[in-house]
Amino acid sequence: MTPERVQDLIQQVISCQHLEVEGDGHHFYATIVSNAFEGLKLLARHRLINDGLKSYLDSGELHALSMRATLTPAEWEARQQ
Repeated sequence: MTPERVQDLIQQVISCQHLEVEGDGHHFYATIVSNAFEGLKLLARHRLINDGLKSYLDSGELHALSMRATLTPAEWEARQQ
């Protein structure tokens, strides 16, 4: 699995305004910015992504995904300043 493939899978789960994925083929790290996170607490944001990728995680095709940040566009913009 490549970072580009993980990025594609995440974009199939939710529409992203910004998405960065890095990794070595086994462990991946993502920064995800999406309107879908509006009104959700951190755990719910992570659950949304993990539930959408469940079949890949369960099969071992996607070994590990760490979410560095799951932000709304407004939260992302505030961090950029």
